[in-house]
Amino acid sequence: MEPVPLVAIIDDQEDMRGSLETLVEHIGYRACLFESAQAFLDRPDAAEAQCIISDVQMPGITGLDLCRRLAAVGDRRPVILVSAFATEAMRRRALAAGALCLLAKPIDTDAFIVLLRQVLTPPA
Repeated sequence: MEPVPLVAIIDDQEDMRGSLETLVEHIGYRACLFESAQAFLDRPDAAEAQCIISDVQMPGITGLDLCRRLAAVGDRRPVILVSAFATEAMRRRALAAGALCLLAKPIDTDAFIVLLRQVLTPPA
């Protein structure tokens, strides 16, 4: 039996982390929470996450910076960025940094579920 996928959730807002955790667990996945990109990078167990969901605007290392750092070391895990300021220009910057996509806050729950299932379902 396949292990339940683990999703890393990185956001400096506790309520957003909690909301995403609830949603991720509701659809059958596990979640690990981080209050910053640095906290994520500092935790060895973060390497177990099969997918990363990160806010763009955070103190210290931004979501865009995190994408660039992961890409620079060959980490190909899908990164879904979220932002309250999701403009077309921000979307282009997110994709250029290596993100899978940029979702606008508040997140469209149905679209998020479909996306997460696509990302975490192994090919047949």
